[in-house]
Amino acid sequence: MDWRNLPKEECLQGNEAEMMRFAVDRVRQQFAWKTGGLGAEGLRQLHPPSTMTLAGLVKHMTFVEDGFTARAAEQPLGAPWDARSWVDNDEWVWGSAVTDSPEELYAQWYGATARSRATWEQLSADGGLDVVVDTGDPEWATNRRRILIDLLEEYLKHTGHADVLREAVDGLRGNDPE
Repeated sequence: MDWRNLPKEECLQGNEAEMMRFAVDRVRQQFAWKTGGLGAEGLRQLHPPSTMTLAGLVKHMTFVEDGFTARAAEQPLGAPWDARSWVDNDEWVWGSAVTDSPEELYAQWYGATARSRATWEQLSADGGLDVVVDTGDPEWATNRRRILIDLLEEYLKHTGHADVLREAVDGLRGNDPE
């Protein structure tokens, strides 16, 4: 699996939904480039005083993809996330990632991105970004647009983290894989 395998169709004049999906696809590709191609040692390398690892970032973004997409689709979390609360999952991924093999981490993340991408294409069609998602708390009711923006924000933040961590692992740097 490689960043080149991620679909990304150029979108110069798309509608709002197409542009937002393009932005997420583009930053997914950057994230995959910054975190990809490493063995266990590189993925698990610590950079004190931070406890963040590239393995943790990959597994966290797998959870974010599955979690945010399930929320937007008003579906329950699937395995392995359904065994814990949202907060417990967020804590669990960081520590458990360092025991996962690189193949597992990458397969889980690439699988989550493929599921998420297909689901968001459906959810955002025909005004679907305006659909309000029932969160169980009327004060926190939000539309799908906001959830997609939150997904993009998570990727932007963590791609920046991956950029710094990856340079410390093997010197890889730059803004765009192409």
